Amino acid sequence: MYRIYSAPAGADDISPLERDKLLHKDAASMDEAIGWAAHMSRTGHAVLLIEGDDGTMLGAGEIASALRRRMS
Repeated sequence: MYRIYSAPAGADDISPLERDKLLHKDAASMDEAIGWAAHMSRTGHAVLLIEGDDGTMLGAGEIASALRRRMS
């Protein structure tokens, strides 16, 4: 499972303590997580972190790169 943490546009990186306070969506695959991140980006939200049960952690910059690759 993957958790996608989002916040209002312009939000900064989050600390582990702040993570528990943010809304998140669960996804079954990384592809689904990136798809949700794309949706959130289109609706004016910032996706700050994608975290997987397998230890995967993508920060905002890595998510932005993945979204750019997906669009090309």
